[in-house]
Amino acid sequence: MSPAKKKQRTYDQAKIRAAVTAQFGHVAATVGELGPEQLARPSGLGHWNVGELAAHIAWVADSLAAGLARPPGAVAELSAVEWPFATASLAGRISEAARETLSGAPLPELFERAGARMAEALEAAPGHRVMDLWIGDMTLADFLVTRTVELVVHTDDLNRAADLGIPLDRQALAACTRLLADALAVKAPGGSVEVRIPPFAVVQCVEGPRHTRGTPPNVVETDPLTWLRLATGRTGWAEALDAARVSAGGERADLSGLLPLMR
Repeated sequence: MSPAKKKQRTYDQAKIRAAVTAQFGHVAATVGELGPEQLARPSGLGHWNVGELAAHIAWVADSLAAGLARPPGAVAELSAVEWPFATASLAGRISEAARETLSGAPLPELFERAGARMAEALEAAPGHRVMDLWIGDMTLADFLVTRTVELVVHTDDLNRAADLGIPLDRQALAACTRLLADALAVKAPGGSVEVRIPPFAVVQCVEGPRHTRGTPPNVVETDPLTWLRLATGRTGWAEALDAARVSAGGERADLSGLLPLMR
């Protein structure tokens, strides 16, 4: 049995639903006011500009509703903590689907339509519902946790690309941070390094002598936004160390070979 199957963090379903809705609402309230110059700026993500990145965020909500409209899957194949490792092969397919679904309408209309569809679909769906997804069947409860990653990371992308100051919902940021921290522990199981991301997460990882008492000899500590950027390849390990955004002490505390976890 894989580490991901042995022990998983649990999330309050009501709080996660509220967090997804709140973070989507924060983005929707801002992007509808953007002018042509802001929308045309590079997003920092491949060839996408800011407008295309914003439309992708609308697709995140729209695709959630579309997934709930399909017949349910039989058995969940993928857990939330395994999701980061299964996304890379679908990047092109997701980008194409987003263009087909959301092209040809102004951003405010896209967000209004996607938000309404998502709210209606979530109201009728229980958390144990198994969703039939390209990436592998998942329960709605687990899939919603992964939506916090999509929404928080891309909100941060928008803020950095266009200096927007879109708020990050605290619960969404916490869930996103914890999921990616747990994914690191799945990728590099062990107990020789303690990774601290206050105030949301502490995980132990990396094979080697397990620490049981006092201050562990190998400690990595960073803030939630820096962690998300490291885990998704927005920031490099050396860059974060040089900028004093990460502290790393101990001979095993170099995580450069394990990051990013997803792109």
